Amino acid sequence: MSAVNETLIRDVVADVLARLGGAPAAARSAPAPAAKADCGCGGKSAAGGPALRGKFGVFSDAGEACGAAQESFLQLQKAGVAARVKIVEIVKAMAEANAEVWGKIELEETKIGRLDHKIEKLKIIKLVPGVEWLRPDARSGDHGITLEEYTPFGVVGAVTPSTHSIPTLSGNIVNICAAGNAVVFNPHPSAAKCAAVAVRAYNEAIFRETGIENIATIIEKPSMESFAAMCKHEAVRILLVTGGPGVVKAAMQTGKRAICAGPGNPPVYVDDTACMKRAAKAIIQGASYDNNLLCISEKEVFALESIADKLMGQMEQNGAVKLTNAQLDALTKAAFTITPGQGGGCGHASVNKDFIGKDPIVLAKAAGINIPSGTQLLFAETGADHPFVLEEQMMPFVPITRVKNLAEGVKRSLEAEHGYKHTSIIHSHDLEALTEMGRALDTTLFIKNGPCMAGLGLGGEGYLSFSIATPTGEGVSNPRTFTRVRRCVMVDNLKIY
Repeated sequence: MSAVNETLIRDVVADVLARLGGAPAAARSAPAPAAKADCGCGGKSAAGGPALRGKFGVFSDAGEACGAAQESFLQLQKAGVAARVKIVEIVKAMAEANAEVWGKIELEETKIGRLDHKIEKLKIIKLVPGVEWLRPDARSGDHGITLEEYTPFGVVGAVTPSTHSIPTLSGNIVNICAAGNAVVFNPHPSAAKCAAVAVRAYNEAIFRETGIENIATIIEKPSMESFAAMCKHEAVRILLVTGGPGVVKAAMQTGKRAICAGPGNPPVYVDDTACMKRAAKAIIQGASYDNNLLCISEKEVFALESIADKLMGQMEQNGAVKLTNAQLDALTKAAFTITPGQGGGCGHASVNKDFIGKDPIVLAKAAGINIPSGTQLLFAETGADHPFVLEEQMMPFVPITRVKNLAEGVKRSLEAEHGYKHTSIIHSHDLEALTEMGRALDTTLFIKNGPCMAGLGLGGEGYLSFSIATPTGEGVSNPRTFTRVRRCVMVDNLKIY
């Protein structure tokens, strides 16, 4: 595909980085578009001003970004399903072709996670569902024919996290544009530059192929003020928020429908019927992925006391490093700030952001231990009330807590999960245990005998998405998530049999 050639990408990246860094970029003429689709606004934007051109999705003003997205939505309506298919193809192809370049840019900006996994997360955007998900539902009978179609909202206002900036943005564009919408992004401030690089590159390629210039726009210097302006803009019909409790709460208070992918603190329960080697490998794979930045990652493990030592032994045999009590105490003091509670309470622990998403060697240094090169995960035995159990800490470390039976394992899992209803994991071959855990936790993702990513079609059946709407109930997002259901009815006796 001509839109993804390496020369174009180097030009795009250099141009955006220069502009974001304040240095003037070399002047380049805009690419000649394919037959330009008429937006139907007579050269005016949806807000009545001059049509926005030459931005390729990157805007300093939230109002302009929303207006440009609305104009592009109107163009996409006229261009039809074929244009949606083309947009999805471009985004998937470019995400894979530029995975290494964009992965490095994101890691350099955010300083969290692992490069190999950031690259992999972009290469698997091709697994995100597209237009093929929007099959209409129809029925016919003695009284005529009824057709229900999945139709777009218009412009979606989206917030993306610092943990998976370009992958989340890319997957969102696939889902949202496959459904026929345009999108405005207010990215996390600490991952805004890399997001702008991707948005500009996507828009240049999409413009070349379809003549639609701003199908995905972004506010290059995001803030709470730009978020509020995006939410209030009349063109924005629906919100998609992927982030922590604060931004989720703000989105749900805007008065607009919000699809919210909120926080998680996924517990793991392991009993005596599980395969210890398989469970250990799965926990290491999931908890270490991108240094535990995934919201679905294994965050704490509750192991039946009769097999806890076997499980920890298998984790050590498979490359994880166990900390002593003294080393755990040293790491805890470095990784958390403890605010004393009132009336002799145990207080509140807040995560030290300097440790989020950092490599195991950084945690090991804080714990006062040298670890072998290539170590992916640290672990230690803790009590159920330890900060590493109760907080969504997002570090390549998992606490292991002993429990006496299934009832206690479920109880402790419920306490640690905090009612987020996000993700829970079990390793067991006991049908009663599988059923009890699933019913009690009632999480959006429930993974049995596998690593967390199996819940998103990576090693398990299903499909991929980087936005899992737990507080608002939509679940793993897909193109249908961003549609309205419209019913069309023809009344007549049309049956021929």
